[in-house]
Amino acid sequence: MTDTPIAEMTFEDAMAALEDVVSQLESGSVPLEASIALYERGAELKKHCEAKLAAAEEKVAQITQGPDGKATGTKPLSVD
Repeated sequence: MTDTPIAEMTFEDAMAALEDVVSQLESGSVPLEASIALYERGAELKKHCEAKLAAAEEKVAQITQGPDGKATGTKPLSVD
C-alpha cells in the first residue's frame, strides 16, 4: 500500500491501489480484521475513482463542436 492519502491520488494510482486491494481480498489469505480494513480502503478508493471519472465526464460534456464536428472550445460549467 502507498502512504499517499486517497484524496491526493491520481485516477491511475487509485485504480492500481484498488486492484491491489481486490487481489489481496480474492487471495483469501488475509486475516479477518485485515480484510475488513482492506474492504473499507477499497470502498474509499472506488468512491475516489468514481468522483474522478464524473469530473472528467463533465469536462468532456462541456466541449463544444462546430458544424464540421470538430472541437471548437469549451463552454463554462453551469453552476446550479
